[in-house]
Amino acid sequence: MAIIDFKQAVVRLTFETGYTLDGKVIKKSSSYRNVNQAATADQLGDVVGILSGFSSRPLLAAEKIETGNIQN
Repeated sequence: MAIIDFKQAVVRLTFETGYTLDGKVIKKSSSYRNVNQAATADQLGDVVGILSGFSSRPLLAAEKIETGNIQN
């Protein structure tokens, strides 16, 4: 049976920074490392709210990205 060995987790926030001449949204993202594997959705939501408050740009998306090694 294979298992996944947790390596790291990152929270990525994507902000709207403006529009192109074609009307498409210009996006800028910021990543924050060292996210605890056991962090709950409510805890991450609180952190995202605080971090997005430091920006004057509208928040478009927040993602938790986990990486790990698959071992047999």
